[in-house]
Amino acid sequence: MPEADAELITPPARLPTAERRVLIVEAAIALTARTEPAAVTTTDIARAVGVTQGALFKHFASRDAIWLAVMQWVRETLLARLQAAASPTLPALEALQRVFEAHVGFVIAHPGVPRLVFHELQQPAGSPAKAELAALLGAYRTLVTGVLEAARAADETDPALDLDAAARLFIGMVQSLAMQWLLLGAMPPEPAARAQADGFFSLYRRSLRPLP
Repeated sequence: MPEADAELITPPARLPTAERRVLIVEAAIALTARTEPAAVTTTDIARAVGVTQGALFKHFASRDAIWLAVMQWVRETLLARLQAAASPTLPALEALQRVFEAHVGFVIAHPGVPRLVFHELQQPAGSPAKAELAALLGAYRTLVTGVLEAARAADETDPALDLDAAARLFIGMVQSLAMQWLLLGAMPPEPAARAQADGFFSLYRRSLRPLP
């Protein structure tokens, strides 16, 4: 996946269908780093990939189909990274921190994704792209709840910890950071973004400890 501000290189004239579809998804994500999703047109995407709109529609039947593929990519890619970070060989709270850092790293690498997610949340219920987002959030919450449950069983947290509330707060931390960065109009430099994220997680981790 190219960086959001990198120039997209025109691909070779002929590529297998699967590879061309991946390039289209990558182009759509890169464009949302600079433009609101609602303003990204199929003309923009086709130009970024280096094909005509007619060629674009040979791979995706509609603009909505492109955004659905984008959300599927986000769900699959982000969950794979989070699952890899949640190593069962680590102490549970260390694994939880790795999950948090993996998600923050994903947002830094793909700043258009939070903008797309917030855009989809405003759409009417029942759309396929919104269903992908719901599936992502559900799987994410299940993953975090499992790590928190392991932390509680290992006496790393308050024994009375509300797992569901703690999992929702965990996910909300990254969402809050992403929203603040969007409101600022630009992603801070990576060291500053990671320092902000570290401060969030430090406060969160202390909140999991038993009260004196």
